[in-house]
Amino acid sequence: MAGLYITTLYFVMQQTFFFTIPLLIVALGGMFSERAGIVNIALEGKMLLGAFTSIFFINQVQNSGAALDGHALLLVALLVAAATGVIAGLFHAYATISLNANQIISGVAINMFAPAFAIYIARIFGDTQQVFFTNNFRIESVPFFGSIPFIGPLFFQNTYFTTYLGFVILAVSTFVIYRTKFGLRLRACGEHPHAADSVGVNVYKIRYAGVLISGALAGMGGLIFIIPTAVAFNATVSGYGFLALAVLIFGAWRPQRILFAAFFFGLLQAVAAGHSGIAFLRDLRIPMQFYQMVPFVATLVVLAITSTKSTKNAAPKAVGQPYDKGTR
Repeated sequence: MAGLYITTLYFVMQQTFFFTIPLLIVALGGMFSERAGIVNIALEGKMLLGAFTSIFFINQVQNSGAALDGHALLLVALLVAAATGVIAGLFHAYATISLNANQIISGVAINMFAPAFAIYIARIFGDTQQVFFTNNFRIESVPFFGSIPFIGPLFFQNTYFTTYLGFVILAVSTFVIYRTKFGLRLRACGEHPHAADSVGVNVYKIRYAGVLISGALAGMGGLIFIIPTAVAFNATVSGYGFLALAVLIFGAWRPQRILFAAFFFGLLQAVAAGHSGIAFLRDLRIPMQFYQMVPFVATLVVLAITSTKSTKNAAPKAVGQPYDKGTR
């Protein structure tokens, strides 16, 4: 019996990381944008576009029989996904920063455009909206670390290098936000842009940088979500961009808290997706639809609880407000 519990723990933890890491990366992307003062409700669309272009790239390379394969192919695909997110972010930045367009409407427009674009291009090249790929990116066991008792099966077996990339991005993001001149200027532009401008900070450039970084991370997050959880891209990322926004808010726009929020929602998603592999949940014979709705019900509950005055005070003060250099 103890062995069954341990096996279940390994299974749940591995599944949790599959869902936690993309949430973490995309929420960190949202943090860069909103810390700069730009609401990024377009995370869903950027995730979807990044996932589509990178999976399409993987599909084309694998079908062509090119020598590029395995982790090298996944690494290049991550760069493709990041570049796609940057391009989508550029449109969002131009509309919201240069044209002072409504930030919510701009984000919604990208979210509406993304699935239509993905379906249209996929059907042109393959007569179907699904883009299949062969998953040969999984790491059975990380050398040396995978053989460590208990720790090895939890963190270093049946995994992907993108899991460790997520923690690297977390560490770099924390350092950039709190320990660099750019991070200080970014936070200043999201709190008091006119004050930042008064000491020579180019608010427009900093906000552009925040939105483009956000796009890159969201695009990568789209690919990182699809790879371990599906065998094809089907013009959806299952609402993960919106879930990442909940993680961002629950995490109070701070990297360490975003990590814990991402783990919480990732655990719920892991249970929802893998309940049939968990013996005591399977024995309850509860309809699978119940487990599938739990993460989203939890999102509503958490947002209701965290939409208090204390959490509102944690948000950047100037987020969502267009910046006009000539007005104060």
